[in-house]
Amino acid sequence: MPSSVMPTSRQGGDHPSPTAVSAVGLRKSYGEKLVLDGIDLRIPAGSVFALLGPNGAGKTTAVKILSTLITADAGDLHVGGHDLAVDPQAVRAAIGVTGQFSAVDGLITGEENMLLMADLHHLSKSEGRRVAAELLDRFDLVEAAKKPASTYSGGMKRRLDLAMTLVGSPRIIFLDEPTTGLDPRSRHNMWGIIRSLVSDGVTVFLTTQHLEEADELADLIAVLHDGKIAAEGTAEELKRLIPGGHIRLRFTDPVTYQSAADALGEVTRDDEALSLSIPSDGSQRELRSILDWLDSAGIEADELTVHTPDLDDVFFALTGPANVPNQPKENAR
Repeated sequence: MPSSVMPTSRQGGDHPSPTAVSAVGLRKSYGEKLVLDGIDLRIPAGSVFALLGPNGAGKTTAVKILSTLITADAGDLHVGGHDLAVDPQAVRAAIGVTGQFSAVDGLITGEENMLLMADLHHLSKSEGRRVAAELLDRFDLVEAAKKPASTYSGGMKRRLDLAMTLVGSPRIIFLDEPTTGLDPRSRHNMWGIIRSLVSDGVTVFLTTQHLEEADELADLIAVLHDGKIAAEGTAEELKRLIPGGHIRLRFTDPVTYQSAADALGEVTRDDEALSLSIPSDGSQRELRSILDWLDSAGIEADELTVHTPDLDDVFFALTGPANVPNQPKENAR
């Protein structure tokens, strides 16, 4: 998928959003190991960008570079309109970072963690208390605010960690595998929080190994493999890269089924289930064409479902050819 594919953010509108994060020719090596081999990224403001890749692909390295924690070997890098090489302090003022491992201090209370972060942002005591109270309420941590953070569940610690990140009102947030170790309910709660941030105009740079997470949240997804961007696009665009999509027509009347099979010609038949599978990329145009053909032929299927490869199939195909499943998973749309 060409890197020029740039969907507008979920904020809507006909014009592309300004760029929040830009990287051209980003390179990083550790000794003889080349981790990032000249990757290019462009992330619109007010969107969710997901960087996928296997362990060791360089996802965390990319986050560390763009959040000024380590330096790149090469690349023209801009975050929040600031050049990382020229003004890293301005970048730090514009961003928030939540890493794989919680920055929460378990020896003090949730409220004290928040107030400590407010002090680090040089807020006045009154302003710090106001911001801490608002964020504790927003993240449903008021009842636990006076308890040591060591007593919090994994999901509560993650929420507190993200609340601490928001104390400085960053417009760009880097979330490095933010739902690692969370149960499904806590993960879904975190997704809701991320969606609410984006609805407020915040840009989210997300790394994750939960492919469902990227599918649910991301406006744009890039797959990192062997130091390069293997593919980039929306979830639906990436899924169309992988063969195996089809439209399935199911019939209850054997006569109608046979008529459709004869008329369609080269399709995959399942005579027992009375179903026909037509190769398809899942696009709206192709679906409309098939529906128009069925109408013109006077054939009415009892059930029509669209099946496309999912992000698991895309991930395996792009990062490990030997592991490509023989049959794509079927996701009825």
